[in-house]
Amino acid sequence: MEIRFSKMHGLGNDFVVIDAINQAVDLSASQIRFLADRHFGVGCDQLLLVENPVSNDADFKYRIFNADGGEVAQCGNGARCFARFVRDKNLTRKDRIVVDTDAGQLVLSVNQDGAVTVNMGVPRHDPLQIPLLFPEESMCYSLAVDDWRVEFAALSMGNPHAVIRVEDITLAPVATLGARLERHQIFPERANIGFMQIVDRQSIKLRVYERGAAETLACGSGACAAVVAGIEQNLLDSEVCVSLPGGELKINWSGRGQPVFMSGPAVRVYEGQITV
Repeated sequence: MEIRFSKMHGLGNDFVVIDAINQAVDLSASQIRFLADRHFGVGCDQLLLVENPVSNDADFKYRIFNADGGEVAQCGNGARCFARFVRDKNLTRKDRIVVDTDAGQLVLSVNQDGAVTVNMGVPRHDPLQIPLLFPEESMCYSLAVDDWRVEFAALSMGNPHAVIRVEDITLAPVATLGARLERHQIFPERANIGFMQIVDRQSIKLRVYERGAAETLACGSGACAAVVAGIEQNLLDSEVCVSLPGGELKINWSGRGQPVFMSGPAVRVYEGQITV
């Protein structure tokens, strides 16, 4: 099977993006792992598929697969690249693009400066909706993980997140604690683990260990989750600049019951074709 694709990134969080409307695409988990492999395939953190919409009021269907081949419901950096892709490919001329996802609809807005703003939806805090195996909702959960006593906030941005506050992001045990907590039984669908350093009320530093992809240079939904957690704990204001290893995102949240808005760049690197 020959597949045409675009290689894209949002702050270094990189993607293989495929038009599954104008070409037949039916990929197995092993084929996705091959495409994501940085030595033998194309190389990416996630693979994104552009499909025909499911809903009458949507423009497209947006599907996301992690590098390990597993399908997930949300990816904020990928959503910005999705918007740039469908415009670059002349699949739409709209500035406001509505996409179906397994986590509900997303609204993507292409700004005049080329940046993309994504309405990421309303955060969910109920443990059943994250999902998180704790009996009651809490602003901060406590858990023993190997030799660590971990204090974390938890919520869903269409995918499960834990947010741990640290004093120094450069010393955060992302590779070790992130890997252990991502697969902990307390998260039945696994989770993205964010390590957040508060700089001031308008800015944070963040590193994220993403489920199925390990640490990435940027995680859009992780940035949203971290800001929501910080606002809930009265540590942050409603507009926050999030500094990730790959660059900066702007996050805006007005509080419970309101959607989170994320703004940032999306870059097309090259076009390619590969046999799988």
